[in-house]
Amino acid sequence: MYTAKEREQYFTRIISRLESSHLIEGVVHIGSGVAGYKDERSDIDLMVAAAGIADVEKARSFLHQYFREIGTVYIKELKLREHIYLIIAILENGLEFNVSILSRELLSVKSPLWKVVVDKTGKIIEKMEAAHKHFERKKYDFSEDVAFDFIYSMRKFQTELKRQNLIYALKMLETMRDSTLRLQALLENKKLHQFKAYETLDPEFVRKYLQTYPNQISEETLLIAADRLKVLFFETINRSKSHSVDEGLTRILR
Repeated sequence: MYTAKEREQYFTRIISRLESSHLIEGVVHIGSGVAGYKDERSDIDLMVAAAGIADVEKARSFLHQYFREIGTVYIKELKLREHIYLIIAILENGLEFNVSILSRELLSVKSPLWKVVVDKTGKIIEKMEAAHKHFERKKYDFSEDVAFDFIYSMRKFQTELKRQNLIYALKMLETMRDSTLRLQALLENKKLHQFKAYETLDPEFVRKYLQTYPNQISEETLLIAADRLKVLFFETINRSKSHSVDEGLTRILR
């Protein structure tokens, strides 16, 4: 396992190497590392802006070569969109890099945690600031029909439980759980895209939410879990100013 000091050394080295390449116009540090890293298990997340779209492919090869040089155990590349790639590189000591490669024009902001660390032209920070304004104006990616989604999933849960289809019932429980969790995040003004800092949610909500997991799998324990989840969902949606439950919806559960 790597130490915080070792992680910082790897971060400094890759930034220096990227800055030295004519293929790279800028580098943006993203994720928890911008605020000092969440903990000792946090990885390094970067967005690397190639000098132009024509240089994206060469920048990919450049990064692959770099990761091979520093003793990476495994490298996985994903094509996210046209001219946008993600390289996931895992080192022998467990440190993980998540590096997206794209042109400056395609840079975007999906979290308030970002910091420009290399900007050779002055246009990287300009692009990121514009993207940040768009990010702040962007609406939450959340279903307007969350009440219907939850109650309809509970209806299917009840049906499948009567059929003794416990696996499908569990899937419906998870769908209901997800609706409840996302609604709570919305109430706490958390940006939903890529949100995973669930430990920052209201402690009382977290306590009740964790109680919706059955300690064993049986019809009885799943019913108890579903009842707890229903109570929590209604407690949550009743505090919402933008979502509510149509009285007619509750009738389909009778």
